[in-house]
Parts: sequence; structure tokens; C-alpha cells
Amino acid sequence: MQLTPRQTDFADAALRVLVREGMAAVSFRTVAAEAAMSVGAVQKAFPTKDEMLRAMFARLRATASAPVLSEPGRPTLRGWLVDLMIAVLPLDGPRRAAELQGAAFAERAAFDPVIADAVASSDRELRAAIAGLVNRARAEGEVAATVDADAVAWGVLAFMQGMASQLLYDPAPEDAVRRQCGWVVDGLLSA
Repeated sequence: MQLTPRQTDFADAALRVLVREGMAAVSFRTVAAEAAMSVGAVQKAFPTKDEMLRAMFARLRATASAPVLSEPGRPTLRGWLVDLMIAVLPLDGPRRAAELQGAAFAERAAFDPVIADAVASSDRELRAAIAGLVNRARAEGEVAATVDADAVAWGVLAFMQGMASQLLYDPAPEDAVRRQCGWVVDGLLSA
């Protein structure tokens, strides 16, 4: 989605409102107040709220730091998976904001096929990258040949999404979260 500079500013303002107050608080009025502009200016940039929401999602995708999906060197696959989880889980302010935004759009995806397609595509890409790394680790003898790469990929993503949701309302120290991630990865990688 190509955004004008003004649409970008409004979408960024809307994302800030979302992080502070939730998706229900995002309206033409709150975005205008956040951007210090008129409601009419926001409505001119986005004729409908759905268009504003899609612009917000486009900005989120453009600005969110994607996890590094290249093959890890050494440390082990286990170490790489744990580090991936820690890198995206909401353990500080920026990662919490990204998770709040992502969670709001994951919920919205159930009602918006454009957002649903983009979220599903991102999930498929991440699962494919993880499965590829598991297959490499199997070929190198790092994990047992009986480990199901696709099941590991699904399990890792499901755990990350569930843990991220929990950490939003029940924060935990990073070292405790790292231990939990390690236990889950150990279970997924055992044959």
C-alpha cells in the first residue's frame, strides 16, 4: 500500500493511539488530536475508517523489526530459536508496543480479508524459515532425524504468539522467559 506523507503521519499517530488506548479508541477524532490536525484533514486522507486501519497495518509492517530469518551459524538451532523468541516477545517498551499493535491487527484479520492475507503470509514465511532450519539441523545431525520440521515450526510460532499475549498482561523477567522458551524448544526438538 502506497501512502502519502500525510497518510503516513496519520497512520503513525493512529498506531500511537492504539498502543496507549487500544484499537477501540482509534477514530478520526483521536487520530486528529494525536496528530494535532483537524478531523477533516484525517477524513480527507482516509475516506473510510477501514482505509485508515489498512494504512495503519501497512505502517506497522513497514516499521516493525522483522526477525532475522537467515540460517544461524553456530550457536545451535536451539539457541537460535530461543534468541528469536526473546527478540520478539514484549519484554520492553518497543517490543510491547509492537505486540499490542500486532495483536490488534491479528484480531482485525478475522474481519478483514486484506489484513488476514498479509498476516497469514507473514506466518507462512516464518514457519517455512523455521522448518528449513530444522531440516538443516536434522541433516547435520544436530537434532534427531525423526523431528518433524513443520510441527516444530507450528509449535514455535504458536508458543511465541501465546507467550506474547500472556506477557502483555502478566509481565515476567527476561531470564525467566528465556528459561521457559528453552524448555519449549527442548520439547519441540526432542524426537
